[in-house]
Amino acid sequence: MRRFAFKVMATIATVFLLSGCSDKEKVPAGKFPEKEIEVPVKGGTLKGTLMEPSGASGTLAIIVAGSGPTDRNGNNPQAGENNSLKMIAEALAEAKVSSFRYDKRGIAKSADLVKKEEDLIFTDYSDDIVQIAAHFKEYKKIVLIGHSEGAMLASVAEKDLPGLSGLVMVAGIGTPAYETLKRQLKASGEDIYNRSVPIIDSLTGGEKVTEIPADLFMLFRPSVQPYLISWFRFDPSEVMKGVKARTLILQGDNDIQVGVEDAELLHGSKPDSTMFIIPGMNHVLKEAPTDREGNLKTYSDPTLPLDTEFKEKLIDFISGL
Repeated sequence: MRRFAFKVMATIATVFLLSGCSDKEKVPAGKFPEKEIEVPVKGGTLKGTLMEPSGASGTLAIIVAGSGPTDRNGNNPQAGENNSLKMIAEALAEAKVSSFRYDKRGIAKSADLVKKEEDLIFTDYSDDIVQIAAHFKEYKKIVLIGHSEGAMLASVAEKDLPGLSGLVMVAGIGTPAYETLKRQLKASGEDIYNRSVPIIDSLTGGEKVTEIPADLFMLFRPSVQPYLISWFRFDPSEVMKGVKARTLILQGDNDIQVGVEDAELLHGSKPDSTMFIIPGMNHVLKEAPTDREGNLKTYSDPTLPLDTEFKEKLIDFISGL
């Protein structure tokens, strides 16, 4: 069951983990100065990390994590520690760009923002992005960098951020989440797929499902269904048609969760966007073996660096805004 849940984690926003750490706990010292920041949002505060290098350019990148219990650093207890989002912050700092990465509501140090899982809906996350941007209004330029589900969240938030300087979509899906989920479930086996489709179709139609098979319970449990219903209403390609900010689309061709075709759909919806397909890069933005098991092992290896071309394309885009 754990292996199955891991295979489809890119499209599941489910388990919320509480952290016992103090909100004021100091971030461990690293190559660049960091400080813990609390941003006021609906219901409380989001906890995050501001990385601001010496001689910063005045640009702030807000890094939005993907689905499930993925924390501000890009780590997920279902998959392991890879530090991909922290590495993005460090790469930006090397280019004199400040960044803010945060634990989404319900996750890690922001766990207390979700009292009951059934109260959470998709737009709670996109609304939080708008509040974060407002909190950092003193910066000359603000760029959103969304990874996986975070890419779609960033594109939804963009409509409420008319002054946004740039949008970066990293490994973002190009079809509605229900279609992506069906595709991933089919890859996990015909039996699982066939039993899941009626549940997904009901949720897509806005109807909750009461009878859930035991092996599918974590994916479709009653408390997460309101979120899934709200998420399934969005079509990423349609959302992209309304995006006005300058946009960069980055996608690895060795990503076993999101495909090159997703990036092409997003790019087709916004022809003036810039798209790069990164050879060999996988979903956690690392160079990875082509075999599935080897690819998945990179999800729990924090010693692997970010893909070099990915870093170059990202920094070039933001530096040119």
